[in-house]
Amino acid sequence: MRYTRAWLKRISNTLFIRPILFLGMKKSGTDRYVSPLSERYASKEMQYIFSPDMKFRTWRKLWIALAETEKELGLSITDEQIEELKANAENINYDVAKEREKVCRHDVMSHVYAYGVQCPKAKGIIHLGATSCYVGDNTDIIIMTEALKLVRKKLISVLDELAKFADKYKAQPTLAFTHFQPAQPTTVGKRATLWMMELKQDLDDLDYVLGSLRLLGSKGTTGTQASFLELFDGDHAKCRKVDQMIAEKMGFDGCYPVSGQTYSRKQDTRVLNVLAGIAQSAHKFSNDIRLLQHLKEVEEPFEKNQIGSSAMAYKRNPMRSERMASLANYVMADVMNPMLVASTQWFERTLDDSANKRLSVPEGFLAIDGILDLYLNVVDGLVVYPKVIEKHMMAELPFMATENIMMDAVKAGGDRQELHEKIRTLSMEAGKNVKEKGLDNNLLELIAADPAFNLSLDDLKAAMKPERYTGRAKEQVDEFLAEVIQPILDANKEDLGVKAEINV
Repeated sequence: MRYTRAWLKRISNTLFIRPILFLGMKKSGTDRYVSPLSERYASKEMQYIFSPDMKFRTWRKLWIALAETEKELGLSITDEQIEELKANAENINYDVAKEREKVCRHDVMSHVYAYGVQCPKAKGIIHLGATSCYVGDNTDIIIMTEALKLVRKKLISVLDELAKFADKYKAQPTLAFTHFQPAQPTTVGKRATLWMMELKQDLDDLDYVLGSLRLLGSKGTTGTQASFLELFDGDHAKCRKVDQMIAEKMGFDGCYPVSGQTYSRKQDTRVLNVLAGIAQSAHKFSNDIRLLQHLKEVEEPFEKNQIGSSAMAYKRNPMRSERMASLANYVMADVMNPMLVASTQWFERTLDDSANKRLSVPEGFLAIDGILDLYLNVVDGLVVYPKVIEKHMMAELPFMATENIMMDAVKAGGDRQELHEKIRTLSMEAGKNVKEKGLDNNLLELIAADPAFNLSLDDLKAAMKPERYTGRAKEQVDEFLAEVIQPILDANKEDLGVKAEINV
């Protein structure tokens, strides 16, 4: 079918496309797309880490580190030039850089030019011997490092809040589930340790990756440092020192020993894999909370004026947990981006990584930041309903106590094999009463009525104490908190106490 201009115009007018565009342009701040990650989910701290201001300030710090290193290794750079660079490191003339980029179409060179305008004495030595990746890639590593530190801080605060919750409810019996079918009892606190164990593994992965990140250094256009070998008149020792000295000035242990023009893009994959791991753990937690909220046993925070549904006024939807799951899905899917980028790079570098990196890395961090803020908020305000938990427990406990009942009956003179068959038969009958007739679980009454057990109803009811069936749950919580979690909290006291602000 061929679409004529007249037909397209008619459709455009019918859909009100033109009026919508016109009206939108009149409304300040509503006439362009804004990422929900910035608008709704991520903290101001994480947003700043990935801001243009953070990036360009870091560029200038790297240029200063390069100039200082070159001077210290014997190039004719003066103290006066260094001081001029330092004096203008923070007051970035963005307007000059922006106008220059319109002319040269190169972001790094436009900022080299703008810095030179402010530093006329040092103009000739800015970016000396370096490529764009000197500032671009080193800054990316620095920014990811700072972002991982913020993620780490929030992750530890989540562990701290969960530890308090686990300790408070370590002895509160609750139904455990396998296949979401009632199984042997556990405790509310013990279940919380399962969430914590996964986060602890995420912390281990984060610390490993964070501890192994290195700067690119100053490797030149293909990673051979040819420009620096020329600058230092063939002195290989000085070329080797350049990277280490720059790394130390920027607070890093060192640089990657070899590279092309860029650091290996696998580093981005390693970092986002850490974020995806945290997302998996958070998603699992959010699933459990939503299921528990359906059972009315545990609820996420619900504010006084919060609306659960536009139609059903009585509803208390677990929207924070749902949002965690939604963002977690995004982070887990996002990790495919650096995988594809790293696997399709050509030789010493291509530029098809650039646009993808600008999206996938910052947005992965912004999303995980939002997830951890939600996690903190939910755990800090979790509401537990012991009466509901007890009601559900007591409805199922007779089935779970049958082994103990059988042992008591054997002690009273019964035959183990005969009693086992009788309990099996009576359990089926009681289950049928519950499922088909809607009656309460009457297994205890059925057992008491059978003389083979030689147990009264009072004897059986006396055995219905949930804490008898939780095994070592309470002790496991105490041991886990003392041996695994508390050492982490003690070693990171300065990072505790993060409070999350949820915008919507």
